[in-house]
Amino acid sequence: MGSVARVSGPVVIAEGLENAKMFDVVRVGSLGLVGEIIRLVGGTATVQVYEDTTGVRPGDPIETTGQALSVELGPGLLKSIYDGVQRPLDVLKQNLGDFITRGFVAPALNETTRWEFTPTAAVGSKVGPGAILGTVQETPLILHKIMVPPGVEGTLEALRAGSFTIREEIGAIQGPSGRVPLFLAQKWVVRVPRPVREKLAPGIPLITGQRVIDTFFPVAKGGTACIPGPFGSGKTVTQQQLAKWSDSDVVVYVGCGERGNEMTEVLATFPSLQDPKSKRPLMERTILIANTSNMPVAAREASVYTGITIAEYYRDMGYDVALMADSTSRWAEAMREISGRLEEMPGEEGYPAYLGRRVAEFYERAGRVITLSPEGRTGSVTVVGAVSPPGGDFSEPVSQNTLRVARVFWALDASLASRRHFPSINWLQSYSLYAGDLEPYYQAQVAKEFGNLRQKALETLQKEAELQEIVQLVGVDALPEREKGILDVARMLREDYLQQSAYDDVDTYTSITKQYRMLRAILGFGDREQEAIGKGASVTQLQGLPVRQKLSRMKWIPEADLKAQFDAVENEMRDSVQTLTAASGGA
Repeated sequence: MGSVARVSGPVVIAEGLENAKMFDVVRVGSLGLVGEIIRLVGGTATVQVYEDTTGVRPGDPIETTGQALSVELGPGLLKSIYDGVQRPLDVLKQNLGDFITRGFVAPALNETTRWEFTPTAAVGSKVGPGAILGTVQETPLILHKIMVPPGVEGTLEALRAGSFTIREEIGAIQGPSGRVPLFLAQKWVVRVPRPVREKLAPGIPLITGQRVIDTFFPVAKGGTACIPGPFGSGKTVTQQQLAKWSDSDVVVYVGCGERGNEMTEVLATFPSLQDPKSKRPLMERTILIANTSNMPVAAREASVYTGITIAEYYRDMGYDVALMADSTSRWAEAMREISGRLEEMPGEEGYPAYLGRRVAEFYERAGRVITLSPEGRTGSVTVVGAVSPPGGDFSEPVSQNTLRVARVFWALDASLASRRHFPSINWLQSYSLYAGDLEPYYQAQVAKEFGNLRQKALETLQKEAELQEIVQLVGVDALPEREKGILDVARMLREDYLQQSAYDDVDTYTSITKQYRMLRAILGFGDREQEAIGKGASVTQLQGLPVRQKLSRMKWIPEADLKAQFDAVENEMRDSVQTLTAASGGA
């Protein structure tokens, strides 16, 4: 026990805490507010409190738990909604109503739920970290694998089948330091990455079903991506689309300091959403961490680490996990406030000097890895972080530090959003450093010409941007027919390919095969258009062809009718352009 010496917002100075260690969790004041030691100088400890410190005063008691901030990992995580320090919001609401009472503690996992455990490991065998002991069917979509915790190895002394709670012993390992009991759940310190055997090079794309992402700016499984954009440009909308449609097994959505109404929308819509592959509720493979802007500032920092630790746990089972952090700017603002309270020397725009290191440490926990398990399972954590630069200024510190470590940059454009063009990703400013790494996959799984089509489409959009400057001066009619043709194809790419409707059942998700056929059809029409122009046809004549309307409606072709309808459109395109060319040549 110690006592409070000074209070400055979420920062509390404590004296008399004997044997305290860095990052120990403490309970502050008579209410027992949750806090964490972030600095030790002699006998004085500096604590950041994850709850509102109103009413805390010098002399109040403070007690250390002797343990670092940890999360509980086990069956029951999926379908749950937590706050930043892994308190289940449904339990808090049942006990407290709409507002969380300060100091209230609830177990992260339900201690009374019984789970049917099926052992798979043999008693008497040698087991080590990451070895699978057995399985629990956590939800109809996810088979939860009960693993040996990191740092534990030895001979499996006992293992029981049956129905257990997370607090009941299911077996034991006889190790070098004695008998280690085994449970369905385990704990892990959030600031320490879970160990792996090896990190793998990126080579498999995370298919999202969003054409602008999968075709032009793909992210690899185990990769890192950032979505910076000004207010109202569609960051949350884009992340929610990725959470719904990306081909990951588990989704961890961290609402870090976002507005309450945005998180309310997530909490209201996600439970009613259907997983596109299994037709089951999407929540059966989703974990939500809701830490809104009206919650205590310090808890924002914890929420990001809580989310990535849970993601690593499912990665160790061999699953592909997608982590959505919305938004890392609010996390950085929390660091800035705590740093100011600690009276540290400020860096650029008042952010702490260690901002870049903290951002890098977070994104470096992403990756596709070989786990510690004896069979060498592979799993991945893909991190997509939203950044909210004030006024859309990408030169501010959080955006710049994120760009240094994230390999995919999806630049959101408020002008596109205001024109109702979604996803509002600017194709001239965005980039993906994974495009070259993923080229072999696309050539093998989609088509050999996919990379060339991608490059050609980007070049066409770039030429359109250059021609627009001339058009603004002299008008479209003054351009030669060939350049009018380039503008025509670029418009088809923008309106018929890049623009997607999240509200349309067919258009909201596009398979990579359909993306390839759409792109091939549009660029194929562009090639035939240029040939026809060379033989005397005009762009106006080509735009009047009935097949143009069919090209514009390609996005609404169902996946089941893909090949037949696209083959028919391409044949009609070839025949109608040939007929027009012959007529133009004859004239």
